[in-house]
Amino acid sequence: MAKKTFNEKLQFSGDLPKVVKINDPRKIERHKTKTMAIPAPIEYDQLMKKIPKGKVITIDRMMAHMAAKYKAGCACPMTAGIFVNIAAHASEERFGKNETPWWRTLKKDGQLNEKFPDGIESQKTRLEAEGHTVIQKGKRCLIENYEKKLYQLK
Repeated sequence: MAKKTFNEKLQFSGDLPKVVKINDPRKIERHKTKTMAIPAPIEYDQLMKKIPKGKVITIDRMMAHMAAKYKAGCACPMTAGIFVNIAAHASEERFGKNETPWWRTLKKDGQLNEKFPDGIESQKTRLEAEGHTVIQKGKRCLIENYEKKLYQLK
């Protein structure tokens, strides 16, 4: 069987979206809730497409938006990271057609994502071309004053 392309993964929803009940006391403590939303991969792609040039968004902000959308206590952090990565790679597979500006999506605290296409260097180059300043703190690369450039999801 042939391996699925990122675009096939992006379009596949399976039984998603859904809200699951958390029963494990450790997970309830970690997430501070008993309900978790798991949106479909395409929903993260749709959010990423809303971010205009000059603005950025963090994955945790997208997760908060998804949790509110589904009236859940939180959104699943593991699937959020996976689905954002799929959206980025799917965009690159489309070679500029119906592009998702994945480089505007940052990790928590404004950090660049090493798992995005061609690693941090590609994301850094695209962000700098849009006027952002990338700074290095230890091994991490971040957008300077990213909080002032956050896009407000509605």
